[in-house]
Amino acid sequence: MHSHSDQSRTSQHHCAVVTGGARNIGQAIALRLQQEGYQVIVVDIVEPEAASLQADAVLVDLADADASRRVMAKIAERHTVTRLINNVGIVAPALLEESRLEDFDTLMHLNVRSALICTQALLPSMKAAGMGRIVINASRVVLGKEARTIYSATKGALQSMARTWALELAEHGITVNCVAPGPIATSAFWENNPPDSERARRIIDNIPLKRMGQPEDVAQAVSFFCDDRSGFMTGQTLFVCGGVTVG
Repeated sequence: MHSHSDQSRTSQHHCAVVTGGARNIGQAIALRLQQEGYQVIVVDIVEPEAASLQADAVLVDLADADASRRVMAKIAERHTVTRLINNVGIVAPALLEESRLEDFDTLMHLNVRSALICTQALLPSMKAAGMGRIVINASRVVLGKEARTIYSATKGALQSMARTWALELAEHGITVNCVAPGPIATSAFWENNPPDSERARRIIDNIPLKRMGQPEDVAQAVSFFCDDRSGFMTGQTLFVCGGVTVG
């Protein structure tokens, strides 16, 4: 456990909401923020694996707009939320020719529309507090990646939205930034690229740091943007990629 800094003490009265925080990168983010003294509310379709996150977790399908609105309104009513991590997202990999319109709807609704709903719901709380930190989990795919037509469209939309929000919310002391993970060792990654497969080996060989990223590497970047002291950075995208976006 880290020794609590002044920031952690002030954070204790403040709440952080992490969408898709029950597994993988989202859970690593939620645990890191909890460690830093925030009350963390995970909003996800399944219960968090980590026991410390279970009591405050809220179960909802974030692809369902009405249900999401109701849940977020309740959270906003009960808590002073000054940190929002729009993390939820699914992939549906497919080449252009095989990309399915129903996947387009599903991914746009879950990955993008949920961020809009959650942010709108929690904005009054942040404006009243006179500050806020909104962090969006984008992806290295915003720079292009094969077999990611729909997924990259959602992540590019999120990144563009973040830049717009950064401008609109700046006067309220609310920053909006993106973290863009490269290859991270999550269960989803290993499902798509079995550890002993040629494809997994090729991916790791192409990472300048010669290792997969860990969910905690992404949590580190999110933590940085959430810090009270990070108030002069907004509208930015930070790639957490082991160097793959360089050169």
